[in-house]
Amino acid sequence: MPGRAVDAARPAQPSPPVQRICFQLQVLPERADEYRARHRDVWPEMRDALRHAGWRNYSLFLSPDGLLIGYLETEDFEAAQAAMQRTAVNERWQTEMEPFFGTRPDTALEPIEEIFHLD
Repeated sequence: MPGRAVDAARPAQPSPPVQRICFQLQVLPERADEYRARHRDVWPEMRDALRHAGWRNYSLFLSPDGLLIGYLETEDFEAAQAAMQRTAVNERWQTEMEPFFGTRPDTALEPIEEIFHLD
């Protein structure tokens, strides 16, 4: 059209690959109700730190027997974990969560291999 600038077609920038991470931990069964209660009001600074470190679409699922399943998406899980390790809020949170597991949950979680994904 006359008088109207036309943008040249730009190639789409590829999105960084997303890692889908699933992990499991075991909450001490006698502490499961308290663990649920603590997660109804996660500290805002902890939420902000997770987002800033690259944790996205993060969910925790807790079964009645204390089996905890976690799921998150991130561009680089090792970098996201390292970024959290550098925050003071993570140190405070992990110290408060340790009694629910008998160990620090952030050092005990191991990703579970993804073997199927339906997009």
